[in-house]
Amino acid sequence: MAVRNMAARGTTGRLTRLLPTRSDWVAARRNPRRDLLAGLTVAVVALPLALAFGASSGLGAGAGLVTAVVAGAVAAVFGGSNLQVSGPTGAMTVVLVPVVADFGPTGVLMVGAMAGVVLLVLALARLGRYVRYLPTPVVEGFTAGIAVVIALQQVPAALGVTDAHGEKVWALAADAVVRFVADPAPTPVLTALGVAAAMLAGGRWRPQLPWSLIAVAAATALAAVLHLDMARIGALPAGLPAPSLDFLDPSAVARLLPSALAVAALAALESLLCATVADAMSVDQHHDPDRELFGQGLANLVTPVFGGIPATAAIARTAVNVRAGAGSKLAALTHAAVLAGIVLVAAPLVAGIPLAALAGVLLATTVRMVEASALLALARSTRGDALVLALTFLVTVAVDLVAAVVVGLGAAVVLALRAVARTARLEQVPLDTTDHSDEEHQLLAEHIVAYRLDGPLFFAAAHHFLLELSEVADVRVVILRMSRVTTVDATGAHVLGDAISRLRRRGITVLLSGIAPHHDQVLTALGVADRLPRFPGTPEAIAYARDLMRGS
Repeated sequence: MAVRNMAARGTTGRLTRLLPTRSDWVAARRNPRRDLLAGLTVAVVALPLALAFGASSGLGAGAGLVTAVVAGAVAAVFGGSNLQVSGPTGAMTVVLVPVVADFGPTGVLMVGAMAGVVLLVLALARLGRYVRYLPTPVVEGFTAGIAVVIALQQVPAALGVTDAHGEKVWALAADAVVRFVADPAPTPVLTALGVAAAMLAGGRWRPQLPWSLIAVAAATALAAVLHLDMARIGALPAGLPAPSLDFLDPSAVARLLPSALAVAALAALESLLCATVADAMSVDQHHDPDRELFGQGLANLVTPVFGGIPATAAIARTAVNVRAGAGSKLAALTHAAVLAGIVLVAAPLVAGIPLAALAGVLLATTVRMVEASALLALARSTRGDALVLALTFLVTVAVDLVAAVVVGLGAAVVLALRAVARTARLEQVPLDTTDHSDEEHQLLAEHIVAYRLDGPLFFAAAHHFLLELSEVADVRVVILRMSRVTTVDATGAHVLGDAISRLRRRGITVLLSGIAPHHDQVLTALGVADRLPRFPGTPEAIAYARDLMRGS
């Protein structure tokens, strides 16, 4: 009972640390006007992106707008960053498209709620801090791959093709191209390219202006005036949908769990990376990774109730927020409130936006996502980094995002272990004979040898160590100097024991010197070298070896 009570208190304490406090809003009192203006700026930029990502996900532009409002507000209040702006993102739509195809809209809502629960568990387990160990080549390859996938997703809408088919995004894009060639329609293509060009060129000319909104508004007005035949967003609800739990289906949990884990992993990864980027762009901001996971978990738990898609922090919108001068959570909350006002007031205007214009917005976004200089620098740094970068990128495009992270991490770990294993050395060292007579020096040189182990003795380096040590010849005593061993794992300990056994079967006495207590614990626990003499330093081991030689 006492143990149960202690565990309950521990869980309650962790939960309390994740909840908002009054101090979270101290920064909002410093310059509220600046935060309100930053939130308004972000909302203007976020509107076309939310519509585009909602349409791209398969649940419709309205779902994207609902997600930006609900998830944006919840994550702003409960998240661990003062600067983060959350909502629908391109990376998330990449994961959701196959979910929509396999399970339908209700499946997406269920997946979002399940992912929210997973994120809450990760936050309570305090796992947010470990994202900082994600290798840079994996992150960059992942980002570049997402950009390509998002661009390929926009090909059907940009070409005006509504009936393209394909299991993978590249197959879908290829089918759309084939259908376009058979029946070309230039208007959607020109609209998409025009919007993308306006965003990219305008962003260089006057970066302070909301070019995505300007370009989409211009394309919508032109399409209405000229009566252009293009697919539109269609009617949006004049307000947030009523909350509903009709999507809940306990029998579907097992089938949807892999997708929910993928969504949760992506939400955690993208949100924590985004928070890190926001901190780097600011002067005195530091996010709490566990609270950020908690906020994203709540956001994804609540958003499906209103018909929204899974959400995560958005790097593009967060960057706009920081550049606009945001200093507190008030800016992100204002962004959500402004978008809610647009839903209530301007829904009929939004309904007439051409889908090709939204495709142009996302095409321009993908161009901005990729930093060619950073990719080239990584590709030129080391062959290992280049390999991890290329693998992560290719798997992201060809398979899916979760597989890409797994493959990229796996390759990075293998290459890192290979590099660390190469630092492990077994080096014969000369014995200190300054106080010995010529006869004693000759005795030591002929029959006693000392080896110094440098670096880690673990599974990746153990085989090489076994081969090298087992080839010792023409000696009677071997002293293993282990003061420079940095780590010992079970495999390394067993290999050490195997090598020692081989030497002892040949009649060679083995002594250990300088072994650290925590390393000795590993050897003792595994029953390795438990009967070998141990010495705090090499001089004591040499003296013991000399006594052995005199007595033989």
